[in-house]
Amino acid sequence: MIIRPMTAEDKPSVMQILKSTPQFNLLDRAVAEEVVDAYLYNPSSQEFHALVAEVDDHIVGYVCYGPNSMTVSTWGIYWIAVAGADHGKGIGRQLMTITENNIQKAGGKLIVLETSSTPLYDRTNRFYKKLDYHQASRIADFYSPGDDQILYIKRF
Repeated sequence: MIIRPMTAEDKPSVMQILKSTPQFNLLDRAVAEEVVDAYLYNPSSQEFHALVAEVDDHIVGYVCYGPNSMTVSTWGIYWIAVAGADHGKGIGRQLMTITENNIQKAGGKLIVLETSSTPLYDRTNRFYKKLDYHQASRIADFYSPGDDQILYIKRF
């Protein structure tokens, strides 16, 4: 597996992964595409960074992250997705490890990420906990009634 910066040629594969991921609805995918476009088509900006995981010339996952512009050393992980057929192969873990290393090299001291509390996100929540992210807050009914926002953090 190769993990490398995302290119414009990777965008259709990344969007297909998002489309086939049940956790991401139409609005989620639209926002993810805006962020991907901001990364791809404004290369001088340091607002977003994106990496892809490639196996046998196929994109099997991606992560998008960036510094929080209102802080000194806090970064956010905005999107991470792995193709369904490739779950459980360590791709997400490797994407997160490289992302965390890049954040640390850039002076990051705190990572914040958010997710949902619905059963559809149970696997996602277990994944973050296995990577030593700790729940910092939970806002009830944030996304919709019964769908809480969970914020996870990791400090370096």
